[in-house]
Amino acid sequence: MHREHYGRGADRTRTLIHQDVVMTRLEDCFTTVEKKMIAEGAFVQVRETRTMFQDWMRPRFTEIVEEATGRTVAAFFSQVTHDPDIALELFVMTPA
Repeated sequence: MHREHYGRGADRTRTLIHQDVVMTRLEDCFTTVEKKMIAEGAFVQVRETRTMFQDWMRPRFTEIVEEATGRTVAAFFSQVTHDPDIALELFVMTPA
């Protein structure tokens, strides 16, 4: 999904599933334009744009996780930081 919509995916990803939580860590995830914006001091704008996009994509991301796990997502959280360059996608599942 990230590659499809951002034009590139993260260089490294790891997904952890533990009880009622699914968390994906994406490293080196920013586009060339976002990296330039961050270097120019505009990380807040990059984060705001990413957050807006994640809000729009929430139904699709949730659907993918529900299909993969066979469980229902109760909540979805997404956050990015630039130092280090990491994004986290966190899904809280309804109790089994």
